[in-house]
Amino acid sequence: MFKYLSSIILSLSVVAIAYASPIPPAPKLNVKSYVIMDFDSGMILASSNKDLTLPPASITKMMTAYIAFTELNEKNISLDEDILVSKKAWKTGGSKMFIEVGKKIKLRDILQGVITVSGNDASVALAEHISGDEKTFATYMNQVAENIGLENTNYTNATGLPNDSLYTTAEDIAKLSRSLIINFPNLYKLYSTKSYTFNEIKQYSRNKLLFIDDNVDGIKTGFTKAAGYCLASSAKRGSRRLIAVVMGAPNPDVRIQSSRTLLEYGFRFFETHKLFKKHETISSANVYGGDKTEIKFGVDEDKSITIPRRQKKNLKYQYVIDRKLTAPIKKNEAIGFLHVKIKDKIIQTYELSALENINQGSLYRRTVDSLLMDL
Repeated sequence: MFKYLSSIILSLSVVAIAYASPIPPAPKLNVKSYVIMDFDSGMILASSNKDLTLPPASITKMMTAYIAFTELNEKNISLDEDILVSKKAWKTGGSKMFIEVGKKIKLRDILQGVITVSGNDASVALAEHISGDEKTFATYMNQVAENIGLENTNYTNATGLPNDSLYTTAEDIAKLSRSLIINFPNLYKLYSTKSYTFNEIKQYSRNKLLFIDDNVDGIKTGFTKAAGYCLASSAKRGSRRLIAVVMGAPNPDVRIQSSRTLLEYGFRFFETHKLFKKHETISSANVYGGDKTEIKFGVDEDKSITIPRRQKKNLKYQYVIDRKLTAPIKKNEAIGFLHVKIKDKIIQTYELSALENINQGSLYRRTVDSLLMDL
């Protein structure tokens, strides 16, 4: 394992900074908080109050669907099985799919009712079907939230109906959105559905961006008096995908316009580049006391970076590696970091992992290397 105090910085390349046309500052929007995130890199391009905890309203249903997607992938449930509608689900107020108590509804219909028409009745029915009751389902929601790194989120129900202990942040919603698309790319396509008919009642998606911008394919709106108007959206242009989250807009028009502004800002003024492939050799470092004197290292998953436009040529890379790296070292063990910089400012940091095993060397090698380490 690397030691921070004994690390040294090795420069991979030093490139002269060239002047490029500047990008405008982040938008100032009439909302309580927002985030614009690049999907591939996971980097936040602009934000305002991204850590401010706020009620999420029906954006809560993204986690409700996330859990259903998880259960479907693990084959614990199927789209063709029936859900028995309870009296509690039927009576739940707010937006409705208009299911009827005592009726059996296909899970695929219930799920579409959660996603497209934001049915509170459908959300409760789905939660009860998966976990027995909504309270247990909320516990499940919080466990999943913790597992995917939502640090400032707490769920109390499957619907987003007001509760003082129900809260999240714009950044956490962006993280959830990214995880949803990464882990369930096929099921995510349900979010692009513009309308849904059930019981001869046709309802349209509340995400009006689907009707305005052909690049937008999701995700979820929300509104309560306390939350204001909220929207998590995602759009893809060419090979790039962005995620925008707006919370606490004063009206639906501001919610839509703010989301469009964020997406346009991200697409127009930033670029995403693939830097390293999973388990590709980036470089090597010296090793003491091993059966080899050097170890190859790389990253444990594909890495992309999002930077202001026309700045790729100005990237600098710096390794932070323990200068007394000692065998044995196991493959995939973390041995240091790689800092990515523009104009001497760190914009991203990646953990570096060993790409091979280095076994302990002979007594002679260990003795010689111990003397060299003390020089």
